[in-house]
Amino acid sequence: MYKIMIIDDETSIRNLLKIKISWTNLDVEVVGEAASGVEAINIIDDLKPHIVFVDIRMPFMNGIEFAKLAIERYPKLKIIILTAFDEFKYARECIRIGVKDYLLKPVAQTDIQTVLEKIKSELDHEVEEKMMDEDVKDECIGHEVIHQIKQYILAHYMDPDLNLTSTAMHFGFNPSYLSRIFKAEVGDSFIDFLTECRMEKAKQLARREVMMYCAAKEVGIPDSNYFGKCFKKYTGKAYSLYMKE
Repeated sequence: MYKIMIIDDETSIRNLLKIKISWTNLDVEVVGEAASGVEAINIIDDLKPHIVFVDIRMPFMNGIEFAKLAIERYPKLKIIILTAFDEFKYARECIRIGVKDYLLKPVAQTDIQTVLEKIKSELDHEVEEKMMDEDVKDECIGHEVIHQIKQYILAHYMDPDLNLTSTAMHFGFNPSYLSRIFKAEVGDSFIDFLTECRMEKAKQLARREVMMYCAAKEVGIPDSNYFGKCFKKYTGKAYSLYMKE
C-alpha cells in the first residue's frame, strides 16, 4: 500500500480530501498532513510518503518551494500540486521541476481518482523494475562470487570449522543470503557441496587404504563415527568395505 501526505494551510481542504476519496480501494493510505511547507519538510523524513498533495499557495513556504526541496531530497517522490485557476501558469512551471501533475480547485473526486490511478501505475512499474534489477544483481553476484566460494571450499574443506557462517563472514555476506544465492547458482546447498568435496577426497584416501580415523581428520570431520555415517550415506558402502574393494 502506497503512502500519501496532504499539505494545505486550510484544514477544511485537508479534511475534504481525506473523506472525499476511498483511499483503500486505490491501495493507498493517508499517513500524514501538514499546514505548511515548513511543517511538511520537518516531518516528511518520518512519514516517507510515496505521493504528496500540496497546495501551491501557503504561508512561509509555498508549494513550489516545498516541491523543489522535497524532490531534491526524494527524487522519486510523486507530487501533485493543488492550484486555483489564477495560479494555473505557476502550476505548469512546476512540471519543469519534477512535479508529476496538478489539479485545479475545487478538486473533483474523479480528477483525484484519475491522477492517483496513473501515479499508482507508475509506482507499480518502478517496484517491478527494482525487483528485476535486484534479480539481475543477484545473478551477477552469483556468477562472480560463487565461483570464488567453491574454490575456497576446495582449498579449506579439511578445516573442521569451515561452515556456511564462517564462509559468509569471510566473504562479507549474510549467511542466509549466501545460502540462497549458493543454492540458486550451484543447485546444491552449501553443506551438500562441502560434504561432497569431503567425501570425494575420502574416497581417494580409502583407495589408498588410509585408516578411517585418519581419513576423517584429513577431510575436516574429526568425529570418525559421524564421518563413517556420512561416507556410507554418500557412497552406499561402509568405509572399510570401500577400502577393501
